[in-house]
Amino acid sequence: MDAKYIQQFKKGSLEMVLLCLLAEGESYGYEIITHLGQRGGDIFGPAREGTVYPILYRLEGGGLIQSRTAPAAANGGTKKYYSITPAGRALLEELTAYWSRYVSCVDGFIESAKKGGAVK
Repeated sequence: MDAKYIQQFKKGSLEMVLLCLLAEGESYGYEIITHLGQRGGDIFGPAREGTVYPILYRLEGGGLIQSRTAPAAANGGTKKYYSITPAGRALLEELTAYWSRYVSCVDGFIESAKKGGAVK
């Protein structure tokens, strides 16, 4: 399959997925990347900082998530923790409701193509 199609699926859903992860609880960047890889690596591929952090910054700039800095126990530095805001939760509810309708609609097209013999 052409990678550009897969990339479009990922691009369209990754913001919602990151909001879902943060709806589960506060997390720092590396932890978010790790969870994304563990839970969605077979679909999203390896999670990369260059992909995840720009989305986090965009979500934060939009007021959908917020961050705080806290000391890192391991090296004496700091960690930036992200959490979802009320606006982010409201958007996530809207996005997940739309996603359910979207999947149902697409599944209907797929089932119709299968019945017609166009898809196995």
